[in-house]
Amino acid sequence: MVKRMTWVARMGAVLGVAAVLAAPVQAKEWKSVTVALEGGYAPWNLTLPGGKLGGFEPELLANLCTRIKIQCNMVAQDWDGMIPGLQAGKFDVLMDAISITPEREKIIAFSRPYAATPATFAVTDTKVLPKAAAGAPVVKLTGEAKTDQPTVDALRKQLKGKTIGIQSGTVYTKFINDSFKDVATIRVYKTSPERDLDLVAGRIDASFDDVTYYAALMDKKENASIVLAGPKIGGSIWGPGEGLAFRKQDADLRAKFDTAIAAALADGTVKKLAAKWFKTDVTP
Repeated sequence: MVKRMTWVARMGAVLGVAAVLAAPVQAKEWKSVTVALEGGYAPWNLTLPGGKLGGFEPELLANLCTRIKIQCNMVAQDWDGMIPGLQAGKFDVLMDAISITPEREKIIAFSRPYAATPATFAVTDTKVLPKAAAGAPVVKLTGEAKTDQPTVDALRKQLKGKTIGIQSGTVYTKFINDSFKDVATIRVYKTSPERDLDLVAGRIDASFDDVTYYAALMDKKENASIVLAGPKIGGSIWGPGEGLAFRKQDADLRAKFDTAIAAALADGTVKKLAAKWFKTDVTP
């Protein structure tokens, strides 16, 4: 469920303050930056015993900051307060599995993507959908019916009459609603853990989320009955991928991180960290 909310409902209010807060500022030397992460979106980022932040993103961030010789101070911040905090100068960078979308690019700037992750269904009963085949390639969708319809039609046939759970406001919500609402019951949840409880309890037949989210979910004993099912779905339908977020006026800082991300992708650092934390390659 890669980040995540579309913020359509509050976009007008954010755009209203963005014009004021995005006024040109004097160039900075950028010896240090404050980076906000949620600290509760494992395995992307999580809070370890003792309060230290760990996970794929904190480890990648440490690597990036070493490359550009900037001290990066990580702080935990609730998801809803990230964009306002960035615009108000409380943080300099956001790193929280944030999907790059046109709506978000209206108010903030993004680095080049450091990850691009597919999504898939999960079930507890493989009669609903067959278990995902090991090593099966990712099915690439574009968001256009002409090319995507064969994949969608096959899933519609299998999920007809079923109940599908999805977290509200994710980059996947529109896909599930548009593709299945006329053949299945769509149940929307405020959080993914709430949905997962219903899946385990049999109150829904399938859920849909990011494969990296499921990687952490299925490591827990209470979720042993959950299996990935159907195809892994990736491609431009989900956008370019996940990137760091910046204030628009901080183009110089963004350029520094772009250079570091390019190097971390080229030398295999991202792939290595993805294998450690996600057990799958998420390089864009």
